[in-house]
Amino acid sequence: MPEQNPQIDHLFHALGDPTRRAILDRLTGGPMSVSTLAEPLGVTLTAVAQHLQILEEAALVHTEKLGRVRTCRIETTGWRVLEQWIRDHRTSWERKLDRLGEMLAEEDETG
Repeated sequence: MPEQNPQIDHLFHALGDPTRRAILDRLTGGPMSVSTLAEPLGVTLTAVAQHLQILEEAALVHTEKLGRVRTCRIETTGWRVLEQWIRDHRTSWERKLDRLGEMLAEEDETG
């Protein structure tokens, strides 16, 4: 059974929804209010707040309420965890592919 990593599972769950990915895409331009963020998404403010909660729990977004306005911005913590997971797996995959290449090259030499 593959190793369980709840943090990675949560990150992939958060990134698995197209609306949440659209929110992240919009936030790459800089911080914005929830209402500004919601305008082009075609969903209610309540739905956006629910999506933001999932993104915030995955440490991909940070929200902060100043007065009556809730502002959102990209949070780097979750991205760093995801980047490390990808780096670790890419290294493993590259080693396996290198071994496969070596085996195939040996087979060509002997066959």
